[in-house]
Amino acid sequence: MIDLRSDTVTRPSEAMRQAMYQAEVGDDVYGDDPTVNALQAMACELTGKEAALFFPTGTQANLVALLSHCQRGDEYIVGQKAHNYMYEAGGAAVLGSIQPQPLDMADDGSIPLEKVAAAIKPDDIHFARTRLLSLENTHSGKVLPIAYLKQAFEFTREKNLSLHIDGARILNAAVALEIPLSDITRYCDTLTICLSKGLGAPVGSLLCGSKAFIQHANRWRKMTGGGMRQSGILAAAGIYALENNVQRLKEDHDNAAWLEQQLRDIGLDIVEPGAQTNILYVRQSSELASKLGPWMRQHGVLIGSGPLTRLITHINLSRQDLEKVVSLWQQFLRNPG
Repeated sequence: MIDLRSDTVTRPSEAMRQAMYQAEVGDDVYGDDPTVNALQAMACELTGKEAALFFPTGTQANLVALLSHCQRGDEYIVGQKAHNYMYEAGGAAVLGSIQPQPLDMADDGSIPLEKVAAAIKPDDIHFARTRLLSLENTHSGKVLPIAYLKQAFEFTREKNLSLHIDGARILNAAVALEIPLSDITRYCDTLTICLSKGLGAPVGSLLCGSKAFIQHANRWRKMTGGGMRQSGILAAAGIYALENNVQRLKEDHDNAAWLEQQLRDIGLDIVEPGAQTNILYVRQSSELASKLGPWMRQHGVLIGSGPLTRLITHINLSRQDLEKVVSLWQQFLRNPG
């Protein structure tokens, strides 16, 4: 099947599997797994942060970040459509008693700082204490501008807030901007990096920050069930991904831009700004959307079809695959049934 639903559907290559097979391991809860330690050190080098911690999932990494930044009764400010507000099961509120304050996001994925300033609670017993601004980069494939990140970081210094970036696809942002990752991560206190999306690892995310923060986060990781043992087998896939699959993200971006143009040419309505990285959205009627998904599946293509249909390119999709998708879409439009 040609799968455009997400870049989470990627599968490890044979070379990555060999790296996992050969991984040297130890007990990571004791800090003894050399492969996990090597992955965490690599993350520090990439981000310029003092320390890093390996997690089985991005959801847990974001949850632990929020639990480490905020106490019970505290508040984090977050985008209305941000992943760690909408799509992580309300974990911060349910498990941490942390109040989210969601705000509408700008078209470029940023949260306007004047809205953030207005949402910060005064120091009053009636209100939750505002502790954190959480951003997402990329958001729906859109890259946050460096100028905005710098401004947001300086703003949080003035307002005595911390700044966390959900960086599930932050390496896509760095590749799109053609800059080192550290040029982005200098403008945050903490960030997460997902290894199991476009980087092609089967599992895993990293949380990066100061030594004191990561030491605190390690306790929360254990408490939330993320303390793994011989997890070097998984970390080896992450190391392989960071060494081999970062710069090739540009191929995914180029494929998404090519797909965008082809779909425009056959008359589809592409949601602006189109494909900045590896994600684009197609706007279509509910009637067409309800027919398109099943029709494509019958012809060997998986898409999450809806009025806003998200298409994501990744390491397991070739240009030839996308040519087939365009051809099938043309056939469908001629006779949607």
